[in-house]
Amino acid sequence: MTEKKTTWQIYSGSRVPHDGIDRLPEPPPWRTFKGGPPLRIPPGDCGNPHAAVSYRPGEDAVRQVNAALYLRRPLLVTGAPGTGKSSLAYAVAHELGLGKVLHWPITSRVTVRDGLYEYDPLTRLYAAERARDKSRRGPAEPTTGDDDIGEYLRLGPLGTALLPYDRPRVLLVDEIDKSDIDLPNDLLTIFEKGSYELVELARRAAPTARVMTADRTTERVEIRDGTVTCRAFPLVVMTSNGEREFPPAFLRRCVTVHLKQPESRAELTAIVREHLGTVLGEQDGTLPEGARKVIERFFERRSTGLLANDQLLNAVYMCHHASFSEEPASVAELADQVMPFLSSEVTRTDDD
Repeated sequence: MTEKKTTWQIYSGSRVPHDGIDRLPEPPPWRTFKGGPPLRIPPGDCGNPHAAVSYRPGEDAVRQVNAALYLRRPLLVTGAPGTGKSSLAYAVAHELGLGKVLHWPITSRVTVRDGLYEYDPLTRLYAAERARDKSRRGPAEPTTGDDDIGEYLRLGPLGTALLPYDRPRVLLVDEIDKSDIDLPNDLLTIFEKGSYELVELARRAAPTARVMTADRTTERVEIRDGTVTCRAFPLVVMTSNGEREFPPAFLRRCVTVHLKQPESRAELTAIVREHLGTVLGEQDGTLPEGARKVIERFFERRSTGLLANDQLLNAVYMCHHASFSEEPASVAELADQVMPFLSSEVTRTDDD
């Protein structure tokens, strides 16, 4: 009897939770990090269970996610709006049991410091003034100046992901192409070192404190010597709509994958079924006629302008409920209104 061979892939895209992450081998020597003491990932789901279980990853996405896990490298996910770039992060966290996805939305004003941690010096100053006022009214007490600085420090999504967890956290850096021109290169330093310094702690005589994280404010983690160093490098999923090019130094340190638009009616139907099957009430595995008509309309219009998959889902949902009281012509008009073109340019397939 032939023994079944175990696949090298940790993430399979099955959408069924499992403990396969425990099979992940030791990192390459140049991607080994020694942070500690080890922390357990906080309990809880991925943060968006619907996106996690309804997302259907392609073979390329599954392969590149595994490459990023093995190599301990960031994953750069590109593609048109609505192709599931952000959903991929939630799907991986759900299947591999990696806890809540740490979401870091990017704008042109965001800096690396924003992702690492926040320090509130004004609130700390006000607290110190109140303490001094109280001491003036009461018995004189010696002042050490060693207040609880952890009350005024909170780690951001990036800073939390780099804590010394025993398993990799999933960090979603959403729409990195909208960032300032310097952010990608600034991130390289953090990703290469796997560590960062909290300046406000490092300057203190006792640079150890318990600070809040991006997960919650009610529990804290201890930072020693003013420095955070990761243990299991996080799975960093960076999404891009292709609005800019990235420097070669950044790209060569990333694992990249491009998510394509669904190319057939069958693929679109499968997406609608995953998201709205229970709402629409399938019969013998077939969507209602009204939903099929909206899918067909979306497929036809997509050849003349840019449309996103979530627009199709919105249109199917709205038209399904409108069909109970509206005339068919009005429902068709509603579908077009809910699916406006995102660009006046004629779309082309990836093979054109």
